[in-house]
Amino acid sequence: MFTALYDRVLSWSAHPKAPAYLGALSFAESSFFPIPPDVMLAPMCLARPLRAFRYAALCTLASVLGGLAGYLVGRLAFAGIEGWLMGSSYAPAFQQAVESFEVYGFWYILLAGFSPIPYKVFTISAGVVGMPLAPFLLGSVAGRGGRFFLVASLIRLGGESFASRLRPWVDAIGWATVALVVIGFIAWRTFGGSA
Repeated sequence: MFTALYDRVLSWSAHPKAPAYLGALSFAESSFFPIPPDVMLAPMCLARPLRAFRYAALCTLASVLGGLAGYLVGRLAFAGIEGWLMGSSYAPAFQQAVESFEVYGFWYILLAGFSPIPYKVFTISAGVVGMPLAPFLLGSVAGRGGRFFLVASLIRLGGESFASRLRPWVDAIGWATVALVVIGFIAWRTFGGSA
């Protein structure tokens, strides 16, 4: 099922209305859809390198708006989806996300933007715990924007050979970025936050 869905999303990147599809996919992935927009963003950037940053900006905006929709679902309508969510494969990640939001807030949503864990888990969790909206939006813009602009930059610089080699490494790149942000946060808390 997911392979067919992945292939369909990839085929959208060649469509004349690809930017509209990219925006819709970015919105949907942040709140309910299982396929990340990177699979469309990369081939679109490859086909039109001069528009790579425009596509990354579109991805970021739509993803943050989709994240806001997920946040509102968690905040206003969680009771309606709780049974489904807790019975799904997302339940352990959701429970971990809720606990982490209560401790780390902004930093957690920032890391979530780079994480290979589905972003919708984080957006709904943020709404459930009542994370303040301003840090949620700021962290979403920084995390999702950082991820999409990184993909666009790498595709624009590396070309087709890079694009074909990127897919197997997306998770590793995501986790490496998360590790760097965590190390930066710990360093800030240890050396800068206590001053």
